[in-house]
Amino acid sequence: MRPSRSSFYFIGPNWLTEKRGVWSNRQTKGRRATRLDTLIGRDSELRGDLHFRGGVQIDGKVVGNVRAPNGSGAVLSLSEQGKIEGEVTVPNIVLNGEVVGDVYAEHQLELLPQARIRGSVYYGYIEIAKGAEVNGNLIRLEEGGATGERELTPPSVEQESEAKS
Repeated sequence: MRPSRSSFYFIGPNWLTEKRGVWSNRQTKGRRATRLDTLIGRDSELRGDLHFRGGVQIDGKVVGNVRAPNGSGAVLSLSEQGKIEGEVTVPNIVLNGEVVGDVYAEHQLELLPQARIRGSVYYGYIEIAKGAEVNGNLIRLEEGGATGERELTPPSVEQESEAKS
């Protein structure tokens, strides 16, 4: 069975994607595919924060933050119909939809032609296709996933409640 154009097959922190009928293979030798654990469908809307490990594909809308632990090898795929309104903190990200908020990709970020970001982008490695838009700052992360300005990992709920006390 041939995958649709919006399908992504993930290979650890490096992924194998189908782009316009041409397969792009990035250092896939010796890596096993990360399974797709969660799919948010085209007609679905999730309100609230999404925390995950493994692989997530968003074809619908998420109003809230999307997070996966640093170093986990987790992968987020946002299709051209997908939209996220909130902060995105995931080690590996493939975007072809819209994000309104800051994006933190500890390892790798791929912006496909329909990608639209309104917010700052923090990345380890980045690939930007012709047509992708970023309306904000592009900030390369140092080895270890942090910048001099801000830590990559947002504060935990416990840290936030302690700060308010």
